[in-house]
Amino acid sequence: MMPDHYDVAPRNRASAKRMRRTMTDAERKLWYELRAHRLMGLGFRRQYPIEGFIVDFACPEKRLIVELDGSQHARAETQAADTERTRKLEADGWTVLRFWNDDVLKSVSDVCEHILRVVEGR
Repeated sequence: MMPDHYDVAPRNRASAKRMRRTMTDAERKLWYELRAHRLMGLGFRRQYPIEGFIVDFACPEKRLIVELDGSQHARAETQAADTERTRKLEADGWTVLRFWNDDVLKSVSDVCEHILRVVEGR
C-alpha cells in the first residue's frame, strides 16, 4: 500500500510555501485551470512535497504529477536530474507528466486535454 501522507521536513514545507507565493506565469495559468476541481473534478495540489521533492502539481487521488519546465531544463545536467527524479517518483507509483512552460502559455487547453487523456487511460 502506498502512503497517502508523507513526512515533510520543515525546510521543504517552507520552500513549498514560498514557491506557492512566487509561481511563474505558466504555473499561474495552469493552476487557474486545475484549482478547485475545475478539470473534470480532479483535485490538484500545487507545490506539493512528495518523497523529498516538491512537485509543481499533484493529483494524489490519481497519483499523477504535472511538472512545468522552463528553458533551464534543456541543459544536459538538469535533464539528468529530472530523469532521476521522475524515475524515483514513478517507482513510488506516481505518473509524471512534463510540459514546457511555453506549451502552457501558448495552449493551456491542449495541456489540459493531454492530462485528461492520461487520467482516462489509466
